[in-house]
Amino acid sequence: MKTLQEHIITVLVTVAMTLFAFAMLPAHAQTRKVMNRPYIDQRKFHYGFLAGANLQDLELQQNGYVDEAGNQWYAETPGYEPGFSVGILGEFYLTKHLAFRIIPSMHFGTKNVQFRNELNGDKQFQTIKSTYFAVPLNIKYAAERFNNYRPYIVTGITPVLDLTVKKQKQLLLKSADCYLELGLGCDLYLPFFKFIPEVKFMYGLSNIINKDRSDMTDDTQLIFTQSVDKGKSKMIVLTFYFE
Repeated sequence: MKTLQEHIITVLVTVAMTLFAFAMLPAHAQTRKVMNRPYIDQRKFHYGFLAGANLQDLELQQNGYVDEAGNQWYAETPGYEPGFSVGILGEFYLTKHLAFRIIPSMHFGTKNVQFRNELNGDKQFQTIKSTYFAVPLNIKYAAERFNNYRPYIVTGITPVLDLTVKKQKQLLLKSADCYLELGLGCDLYLPFFKFIPEVKFMYGLSNIINKDRSDMTDDTQLIFTQSVDKGKSKMIVLTFYFE
């Protein structure tokens, strides 16, 4: 099974090669067409909405903790379930090629964690459902527009708040995090609106494993928290914007 990182690399490389091919096609080899919505990008502010899908991951760092009975648990995320994302887009014109974006969004998704006991091979599972409220702050750099498409890259940071953190589980995640983002997309100018497919990789910057388990009533469950030093959240988001 491919890891999430391998899926991310495959998607990003494919999109990058496609956008690069479009951007580098010589002008004389293409036929100029009537430009749809030619001045939309020159407005000081324009807005739209988004819908898309996401995959969430949790990168865990083990510490090899062994309890008095000899139990040693290792945690991993063996598979991924698609979630969905919705939000609104606000874009501010800076220069011909640069724009600032603010994108209040909601990301609904699931992270599946598998725990394996090295002593006897026992396994336990935890499903972590997340509802992230995110406010990405992005800088967008766009290539020259040709006909009715315009590829771009985007980067920035995204503060997030998980609205559905639940206690009394093997692992407890913190509700606040901040992501570093990098993405690729392409503006497609249609007669009545602009359609923008985009793929974005998001990497959490903080340790979201909550080591303070004062909420735990079953002390035997503490070994799962004690066995993990830190956890970093990751997400890949495929988004479709409509302006």
